[in-house]
Amino acid sequence: MFKNIEELIEDSKNYSSVTELMIAIEMEQTGRNREQIWEMMEHNLETMLDSVKKGLVGKKSLTGLTGGDAKLMDDYIQSGKALSGDIILGAARDAVAVNEVNAQMGLICATPTAGSAGCLPGVLTSAIKTLGLTHEQQVEFLFVAGAFGLAIANNATISGAEGGCQAEVGSASAMASAALVLAAGGSAEQAGYAIAIVLQNMLGLICDPVAGLVEIPCVHRNAMGASQAMISADMALAGVKTVIPVDEVVNTMYNVGRSLPAAFRETAEGGLAQTTTGRKIMEELFG
Repeated sequence: MFKNIEELIEDSKNYSSVTELMIAIEMEQTGRNREQIWEMMEHNLETMLDSVKKGLVGKKSLTGLTGGDAKLMDDYIQSGKALSGDIILGAARDAVAVNEVNAQMGLICATPTAGSAGCLPGVLTSAIKTLGLTHEQQVEFLFVAGAFGLAIANNATISGAEGGCQAEVGSASAMASAALVLAAGGSAEQAGYAIAIVLQNMLGLICDPVAGLVEIPCVHRNAMGASQAMISADMALAGVKTVIPVDEVVNTMYNVGRSLPAAFRETAEGGLAQTTTGRKIMEELFG
């Protein structure tokens, strides 16, 4: 099994695709057969796409802090006035939709965490529209994202409590960007560059949930993560390379996360959580 992204890229050359490499690893580690593994990923896909649909309804969370923004963004896209373009804004909208469902205690697929669950499906739905991905290609998209996510998790962290939001939304955005590159016909090497571009632009992003809830600013950060994933994929596909190798960027993200004060690692003791309004919300909700 690959230990880092460089080894993942090299090992994938022995298989027909990164997807097949990931399936082979799953078969070896879990003892499940190929059909079982594929069906499990299909279930993940179904859950993701369903959460997007549910999030566009505009239902409020139990706290009332979030909900309805995805619907507002959808209405704005339909107006034809979107400055960012329908594709990128659509990805951001769907990312918000998923995380609003999460805030409602609805069913989502944590990729890689619940707080960052919107990035991947947001990018995937836009890829389905722009690239015309078949059902099989959509499932493959998830396997690719999982492979690169596994390499990141094994060498750094995907936990906001350990590494800040750069580790959660940053990793999710990186996974989505890598999968998008390959779905668009790019190489595994380009996928690695996309990951490096994403992470180097998110270094130091803190985790500061207001009242300790995965709502503010988490929901909107998924919109940022989805859009960053798409821009980074385009940069990599255009031939842009990073000077710092991807695994060094991943390691840097981990080191930066470990250096962050505890107040900026999911404790609600710093950042937006400790603004006047943030403290007021905490008091109103929990006394």
